[in-house]
Amino acid sequence: MELLRVFPITTLPPPASTLSLRTKFVVRSCNLQLQSQRNDSRKLVLEVKEKLEKEHHSLPVGRNGRDDEDMILRFLKDRKFSVEEAVFKLTKAIKWRHDCEVSNLSEEAIKDISHTGKAYVHDFLDINNRPVLVVFASKHFPKAQDPADDERLCVYLIEKALSKLPPGEEQILAILDLKGFGVENADLKYLKFLFDVFYYYYPKRLSQVLFVDAPFVFKQFWRLIKPMLKSYASQVRFCSSETVRKEYFTDATLPPNFRE
Repeated sequence: MELLRVFPITTLPPPASTLSLRTKFVVRSCNLQLQSQRNDSRKLVLEVKEKLEKEHHSLPVGRNGRDDEDMILRFLKDRKFSVEEAVFKLTKAIKWRHDCEVSNLSEEAIKDISHTGKAYVHDFLDINNRPVLVVFASKHFPKAQDPADDERLCVYLIEKALSKLPPGEEQILAILDLKGFGVENADLKYLKFLFDVFYYYYPKRLSQVLFVDAPFVFKQFWRLIKPMLKSYASQVRFCSSETVRKEYFTDATLPPNFRE
């Protein structure tokens, strides 16, 4: 009796032309969805722009003004695309910029406090293509330094860091070097000001804050301030100088104070 040889049934892949059609369909669907999202965002931007013009006509225009569409879009994203909330927050931010004459801040305006060397904008970007603002907490003395000067320095350096953003990037990295921090450097009001500036006036601009080599006394201080910082507290990372070296910079771009 002749033995029958049984071969397994093989499922053949669909023709290449079918795969190509499926791929094109998926890509086209994604493109249409992205285009729809852009159109929706654009409509909301124009709605905010129109409301600002009608209800707050006295606000300045131009870059960082009531008709700055890039700025409007950032505030919309921050407010989860609520037009009313974005208008409210934008109005406050634009008035603040005007009243504080942010556009007129210069090296000359902050020269007295900048000489302390307490903060600077690093010359290089980090490995994630972000401008870097470095602060030395041990050089901050709230009893000896004018709070208004400190605030001007803060805003000037944020503006300087933002001016270094590469095309397509929107956020900066802040590093607080806490080596040598003591009770005399603790300033609850100023630290809250730093986070408030980003929350109210520069939303979606701060990517992360590194607290580097924090001593025990600072960690106690942090427990007091953390509840006041809203969602920005989640952007804080405590780490070591070694982490900064290994995870955020190359040998060529590392800030000098974190070199071994």
